[in-house]
Amino acid sequence: MSVLRRYCVGVCALFCAGGLHAQEVPSGQPVTLQEVLIDQVNGEEWLRFRFVAPQIARALGGISHDVVSLDIEHLCADFALPYMSEFELPSALVVISLADQETEFGAPNPEATQFFEAFRVQNETCIWEAF
Repeated sequence: MSVLRRYCVGVCALFCAGGLHAQEVPSGQPVTLQEVLIDQVNGEEWLRFRFVAPQIARALGGISHDVVSLDIEHLCADFALPYMSEFELPSALVVISLADQETEFGAPNPEATQFFEAFRVQNETCIWEAF
């Protein structure tokens, strides 16, 4: 069973409240933080960093998964890790997701294009975790 908490404090509150600040990523596409969620999954605490990246939309021809995966790795290392450190948030797993539009967590949305990857954090490094 999963227990979900929304977590928006400090710098995240700025992102979550207005979505005003884009994150720089290797592809150069605009990426904005939608929310950070803390989730208990099978006794482990997971942090979910949910971003909106309109240019991945299928209708626009979408940026490929190969390109998006580099953006996701970058967001884990250059956004999630510093965020976790700043707010003292230990986590067993970090999930970075990109969607072409804001979506409700856990609710099906067949219109949305979404990519996500999970990472274990060890020695201040994001290590890709296959599901």
